Amino acid sequence: MRVLLIDDHPLIQAAVSNVLKRLDGSVSVDVASDCQGGLRLAESAEPDLLLLDLNLPGVSGIPALKMWRTRFPAVPVIVLSAASDRPTVLAALGAGAAGFIPKSSSNEVMLHAVRLVQDGGKYVPPEALSPPAGRANSTRAAPPEQLSPGRLGLTERQLEVLRLVASGVPNKLICRELGLAERTVKTHITAIFRALKVTSRTQAALAAAKLGISEIGTLR
Repeated sequence: MRVLLIDDHPLIQAAVSNVLKRLDGSVSVDVASDCQGGLRLAESAEPDLLLLDLNLPGVSGIPALKMWRTRFPAVPVIVLSAASDRPTVLAALGAGAAGFIPKSSSNEVMLHAVRLVQDGGKYVPPEALSPPAGRANSTRAAPPEQLSPGRLGLTERQLEVLRLVASGVPNKLICRELGLAERTVKTHITAIFRALKVTSRTQAALAAAKLGISEIGTLR
């Protein structure tokens, strides 16, 4: 697997490269300090995965992410950022990122996120789904509403699928986990989206977190 890492800090370049090489012996890591240098590398040899810092010289932030998604739509992008606040994470996911890894994450979290994205899933850091600080610190805040399958209009099996979807697990792993055919899983996901009034897996994950019925950021 060829990974392209774009980050302008040499220490981050070295540390992340060393972690990524733990995935397996075939991983190669190219590094660039800005988007233009990364583009030159990608044009000569398209990577299988891009890790992109949001704070770069020149083109950076969400515009840089959108540029990469336009130029190389088949290459999944994981944002690697010192900022991990909810608006930044959701903006990156909304712009097409397949995952978001805060730089404060452990090596194990980074490897888990990369493996999840490799398998076709999305990695959403748990802190991105925490309630706003004012709400979280309020002593009068109500606990998350625990909805029954009947009130959601979902079966117990569909709730199992929802928990896995909310954890970023792709369809093929849901099939393996629950012993279901892929067509059945897709049917369940359609019903889940309809019940939650959402149109994407990320929106479903957010809705599940608000309802207290998900395990965000973990892979079974």
